[in-house]
Amino acid sequence: MPKQVPSNEFDAILRAVARFPDGGAIEEIMGALDFQLPHRTLQRRLALLVKQKRLNVEGRARGSRYQLPAITGGPPPVGRDKKEARGEDYIPISPESEAIKQAVREPIQNRRPVGYNRTFLDAYRPNETFYLFPEIRQRLAELGRSPEGGLPAGTYARQIFNRLLIDLSWNSSRLEGNTYSLLETERLLELGETAEGKDAREAQMILNHKAAIEMLVEQAAEVGFNRYTILNLHALLSDNLLADPRACGRLRSMRVGVAGTVFHPLEGPQLIEECFQQILDTATAIRDAFEQAFFVMVHLPYLQPFEDVNKRVSRLAANIPLIRLNLCPLSFVDVPERAYIDGILAVYEMNRVELLRDGFVWAYERSCARYSAVRRSLGDPDPFRLRYRSLVAEVMGGIVRGGMDKKAAGAFIKQRVAEAVPKEDQARFTEVVETEIMSLHKGNIARYRLRPSQYQTWLETWR
Repeated sequence: MPKQVPSNEFDAILRAVARFPDGGAIEEIMGALDFQLPHRTLQRRLALLVKQKRLNVEGRARGSRYQLPAITGGPPPVGRDKKEARGEDYIPISPESEAIKQAVREPIQNRRPVGYNRTFLDAYRPNETFYLFPEIRQRLAELGRSPEGGLPAGTYARQIFNRLLIDLSWNSSRLEGNTYSLLETERLLELGETAEGKDAREAQMILNHKAAIEMLVEQAAEVGFNRYTILNLHALLSDNLLADPRACGRLRSMRVGVAGTVFHPLEGPQLIEECFQQILDTATAIRDAFEQAFFVMVHLPYLQPFEDVNKRVSRLAANIPLIRLNLCPLSFVDVPERAYIDGILAVYEMNRVELLRDGFVWAYERSCARYSAVRRSLGDPDPFRLRYRSLVAEVMGGIVRGGMDKKAAGAFIKQRVAEAVPKEDQARFTEVVETEIMSLHKGNIARYRLRPSQYQTWLETWR
């Protein structure tokens, strides 16, 4: 059997090539590597990367120069926000991830059908193979560290539990296409009130997230990457959502398909069982919490061990080491659904983790900005919020001065959005206002020209 090349070796070569925007010769690339690699070996690695379309090459023999694939459309113009420049809401991604994104967005008839590649899992060696670069792991550790590091497992998550419960339930459900708003999710979780005109399955999905998150936090010292935790996580998340109730918390024995992709998941109960246990054993052996979290976000959905609800299991399972070690949890705040799906498709169809990795890192930074005591600047003001600053203030003032409860506020927001916000911005505007109203307190009411008496009167009706 041919020797498997660790994926981080290819990543290091690609980083070295990236230092030469106009193309680098093999000698230059060799000099840019942070480890020794024989000339002939590097030649073979570069040839394979070219074959996989991860690199372009110009010239022949000694005149060959290698560079990353060109980015279709070029960088966003200065002064325009990312949505205007790209035509959609997306996250910042690397040049290599941009090429991967374009590949998974090819028409489905142009993409080659692929099956489950067990070598992708077998090639991963805990604490030797890394999907996250050392500098990424260090940065995330600095961002996510909290004063609760030496306290019992789950202390930090318990301190922010109410906010985490709503955020993670809403965002994870939203990534599955759930149409509940943030305020509607809060009313459902706090008051048990379902939103009018919504499918009952959407409410069930959110309530299932609540139960699963409660398990992870309440049992923080006991949960881990073991069969008990992952099977019960699936049972809670899939409760009342599967055609066969007996499939909740059980590995699948039937063939499944994944819509919108040319990927065909693994078949055969015995093989699924073997790979599932291998994923658990590998994850348990990984020492770094962030590598551990990202590994399960990659391999649990790729295996599709359950009849459905696999991605939801992976997103909550990624929080296991973070909650246990009192690091900032990951709640997928602001992650665009399409960016997440593109990253998952790249894993399914290409066994490429770069695009999903960009999303994971960006999402964790956003989560830390929301929860962690370690705060970092998020850069220039959000152009979207600047553009709608006056309207946000008007809506916020109307809710508070009108003494609205959550139900009335939701209806008022929908009305003003329909009247004053272009259709392509309505979902984002609604999220901004809902986040602002849920974050309102005595220390920030002045920004909306509200008086303490108005705030206090409104607070008594806000339920």
